[in-house]
Amino acid sequence: MENPICLNSNTYHGYTLEEAVQGAVASGIHAIEIAAVRGYTEHVRADMSEAEVDAVLALLAANDLTAVGLCGHTNILTEDGRTAFVENLDLARRLGVQYVVTSAGETHGDASIIDDDTEVVEHLRQLAEEAARRDLTLAIETHGNNYATGGQVSALLAKVGAANLRIAYDTGNVIFYGGTEPYDDLDAHAAEVVDIHLKDKTGAQAEWNFPAVGRGDLDVARVLSILEARGCAAPLSIEIEFTSAGPSSVEEVHEALAHSVRTIRTIRTIAN
Repeated sequence: MENPICLNSNTYHGYTLEEAVQGAVASGIHAIEIAAVRGYTEHVRADMSEAEVDAVLALLAANDLTAVGLCGHTNILTEDGRTAFVENLDLARRLGVQYVVTSAGETHGDASIIDDDTEVVEHLRQLAEEAARRDLTLAIETHGNNYATGGQVSALLAKVGAANLRIAYDTGNVIFYGGTEPYDDLDAHAAEVVDIHLKDKTGAQAEWNFPAVGRGDLDVARVLSILEARGCAAPLSIEIEFTSAGPSSVEEVHEALAHSVRTIRTIRTIAN
């Protein structure tokens, strides 16, 4: 089974959900992972009224798009962050998605060093229980100083021991934060992966440069081959974060997304 191609709407950071939907439709995408990251990319929000949620669902339905996941990142190390995350779980339930993604630290600029993960484990155990009550999977993204690789997240998940706690594997973050290539790491932990943030990376490790899929150094064909070999059917949630300067226009974002989709489809055609 081919991994469904999905748009991570954080690709349209600084632009509207309607513009993200336009880009998805133009690229022939039928699945979307919607960003609900407070103060950053808020394409949906936990405080939306029923009418607002209905409008989002109607927008997606009219464009043959299914919401499969929610980027609900908060800082779960803080009480306020955990409260906000539970609110995002409620939002995810209202939107009918399958999984909600967060990192296990600060949402951005993760500078914390976690020497003792006892509190993190307990927080995740409680949040996984909250997710389970809503029939949701909680996905921890490879992100930040402490849990940048699949191996590090997998070890954390083993300590928590929750069946609905899985990995959101970000191929670019593993390089940027973890300083390692994603291939062997993904191969070893693909069975735990519920979501792939398919993100390319170029330049030096610590350089913020995440171009369209196929324009960086990521061996996309190798990633797809690993997923197929391991029977991992997680969505390929395309995430393009450009450089620190950001894209010059929404048209540049549309073009980068279209290129990413063509890259994936070309690789699949060659493989078949």
